[in-house]
Amino acid sequence: MTKKGSEVTIRDVARRAGVSIATVSYVLNESAPISEATRRRVLAAAAELGYRPSALARGLRARESRTLGYSWHQRPPDYWHPILDRFLYSMAETAEAHGYHILTFTHSPHGRPWEAYEDLILTGRVDGFILSETNENDERIRYLLDRGFPFVAFGRANDEWDFPYVDVDGEAGVQTAVEHLLALGHRRIGCIAWPETSLTGRYRYQGYVNALENADIPVDPAWVVRTEHTEAAGRAAMHTLLSLPPERRPTAVVAISDLMAIGAMNALHEAGLTPGEDIAVVGFDDIPTAQYLRPPLTSLRQPIAEVGKRVVEMLLALIRGEELPERRVLLPPRLIVRASSGGPKA
Repeated sequence: MTKKGSEVTIRDVARRAGVSIATVSYVLNESAPISEATRRRVLAAAAELGYRPSALARGLRARESRTLGYSWHQRPPDYWHPILDRFLYSMAETAEAHGYHILTFTHSPHGRPWEAYEDLILTGRVDGFILSETNENDERIRYLLDRGFPFVAFGRANDEWDFPYVDVDGEAGVQTAVEHLLALGHRRIGCIAWPETSLTGRYRYQGYVNALENADIPVDPAWVVRTEHTEAAGRAAMHTLLSLPPERRPTAVVAISDLMAIGAMNALHEAGLTPGEDIAVVGFDDIPTAQYLRPPLTSLRQPIAEVGKRVVEMLLALIRGEELPERRVLLPPRLIVRASSGGPKA
């Protein structure tokens, strides 16, 4: 008969890994130096068997760690993400108000991204996880669902998976931005979008499509440029749109991130044009520098402080064994209108 996770013992793990019971204990408690190959073999055996160290054997450490895990991965040197910085601060502030702390750790977005989570579960150092920068069929979410370990995500992954998340409604946000441009009289509106592989990017792009369809304006494929999330990519995308014939060239552009919008504005300056006067530009995120650009950038402000607060409160409720009144939370962004979207363009 197959044992359940709570029935599997340290002896079973040792037998599966082909090591001594003491070695398993050393690995799980990090109490003695063990080779990386042996460590990985023990952790793999524990994961395969669904081993859960007993609360008594660990001195209640896992259940009383009062720590929530949150991971980062390495970024290019010229990349910054002030949205996630604010998200982390809000999480830490909310967690500390409830007597918890945030443990940050690194994970690789490639290969086996769930391994770092597995290590923390098996060594009992966290009570639950908060995930961000999720993507379609995110392997970390699938792993945590299969393990039955508490977590809440900032972002979606697969509509068929039942897991708790808080997300910003990018589709509704971008639709609002395009409707703002339509109300100013624009009819040729371009979109600088992320690649189709980006789940968040697909939601935001759909908002662009919705607004134009509601206005009975066909989406011209030449108005849409899909590219990476960098200033240089946004700049190149704007130059591509400017190369269109005048009668087809967009009079307004929505970029689905502020970083790309900044690149678009730089391209307009390079072409001797003025954002907001010659071509309107709208971004997404409302990063702190948006208000200081020339001209100041119209952008969609994400309710990041509220997201950070909600994910922590939801996770703590799960840890306490409570049912969540709402497992899928979508919060609307707010359009902040500044000079980059300009005046009427009838």
